[in-house]
Amino acid sequence: MDMRDRFDPATELSDNIRSRFFIGGAWREPRSKERLELISPLTEQIMLSVPAGSADDMADAVAAASQAFLAGPWPRMSPAERGVVLRRMGDAIAARHDMFARVWTAQVGVPSGFNQMVTGLAPLYFRYFADLAETYAFEEVRPTMGGHARIVREPVGVCALVLPWNAPLILLSQKLAAALLAGCTIVAKPSPETPLDALMLAECAEEAGLPAGVFNVVPAGREAGDTLIRDPRVDKVSFTGSTAAGRHIGAVCADRIARCSLELGGKSAAIICDDADLEQALAALVPVAMPFSGQICFSQTRVLVSEARHDEVLGALERAVDAITLGDPWDEGTVMGPLSMARQRDRVLDYIETARAEGATMVRGGGNGGFNRGFFVEPTIFTDVTSDMTIAQEEVFGPVLSVLRYRDEDHAVEIANDSLYGLSGTVFTADIARGEAIARRVRTGNISVNALQLDPAVPFGGFKQSGIGREGGPEGLEVFLETKAIYLPTPVA
Repeated sequence: MDMRDRFDPATELSDNIRSRFFIGGAWREPRSKERLELISPLTEQIMLSVPAGSADDMADAVAAASQAFLAGPWPRMSPAERGVVLRRMGDAIAARHDMFARVWTAQVGVPSGFNQMVTGLAPLYFRYFADLAETYAFEEVRPTMGGHARIVREPVGVCALVLPWNAPLILLSQKLAAALLAGCTIVAKPSPETPLDALMLAECAEEAGLPAGVFNVVPAGREAGDTLIRDPRVDKVSFTGSTAAGRHIGAVCADRIARCSLELGGKSAAIICDDADLEQALAALVPVAMPFSGQICFSQTRVLVSEARHDEVLGALERAVDAITLGDPWDEGTVMGPLSMARQRDRVLDYIETARAEGATMVRGGGNGGFNRGFFVEPTIFTDVTSDMTIAQEEVFGPVLSVLRYRDEDHAVEIANDSLYGLSGTVFTADIARGEAIARRVRTGNISVNALQLDPAVPFGGFKQSGIGREGGPEGLEVFLETKAIYLPTPVA
């Protein structure tokens, strides 16, 4: 099959995005000549190279954010005033919807039909937090034994937002909108594989009138990123990515008592009860596991079924996977594209081989779909999986589903909880009350009954090694706030 990229960065992206950093409200030339090469997941060819931030570039960005926090207007504006700017940013993102979607497909290989829908979520986070500016209690009064106290919630300060490669626009929007409403100033370090979304957001910030230095963007690799999280002027680090990287970032922050929130890996379980509507369950499971090639932290990659329904569920999963069109992500009919990069493809294939070696039975997939180019892995299903197998314990981050049998409801909950992770989950049942009762027993930060749901107004984050802190909802704002108590010697008025 002749597949080619249908994205031309030379004509579709501004010169600023292709060649500069956004620091202190201006587009600046890089200090070094190092470049980041962006590899097309479809053609395996270099589609663009952009400057790689150095330690000096990162220090410049932190200095700009620090100056904006200490002397700029942003932290001293009212929440309502900041909300106006947030709303303008949401509008600017919405106006660039199609371009953000195209950039995501070009960088990551997400099918265009899927990303058109998901890209539309980004402006919703800015609009949600703009609305929250009107209702959240940034101050309250409490009577004390000697008078009263004002409880004031203030911005934490300069924040480093460190991003993964898989869904950069959405994940940056979750963090950025909350941090901005809090009154923080920001240095964003996008992944070296997917830097374009953050730079495009900088253009949106310019258009929205965000004051200089409040939002700074420096794409960089690991070394420059490490200088960012170690900089003593950075008050807080918010990171989304692997648990291994989160462990390192958490240790660095702990060493200097910096604030830190981590949204990390997952190994989420979908519990299919005996009374569940199977068609409904598959409609929720397959879209999040397959269209993005399983490269979503909350993918429901462990499918838990009773002995009685195992064969029925497995057959339905096989038919659903057989109906998936694997191919060119630019084609409207494609349901699943390639994985994002060569190392991710190789990692997934290694997990598939490990599962087979440990005794799991592969009933679908396992290959590259016959493509001679592109980082393709077929949608893959394993059965005869037990909870002690690697495929059931470690995050694969690919289009691989494991079907595990349970004896009864207690056993299903036991299997669901038999994980280092606790990020997401689903329960499928005809009895909603039963579904909620099961959900309350699963040790996870987010769990849905009969559909996988996400909403900007609801906190998202994990138990156990899936992270610390929350994104979305008032809880997502509070991780960017410090609480101050001001005691006053007069009674409450």
